[in-house]
Amino acid sequence: MGTEDLGNAAERMTGKVKEGVGKLTDNEKLEAEGKADQMKADVKQAAEKVKDAVDDAR
Repeated sequence: MGTEDLGNAAERMTGKVKEGVGKLTDNEKLEAEGKADQMKADVKQAAEKVKDAVDDAR
């Protein structure tokens, strides 16, 4: 796992925590921020996989 992967994993986990705290405290804004953080991490991860696949194909 590279440093970018660890960063994405950390961002995803932070998003999960925010989402969970938002649900527990009935804070819709925090819950939405958590979901957005998770989605950003997923998009970054997908972009890295595409980049790696292109690099491998060369």
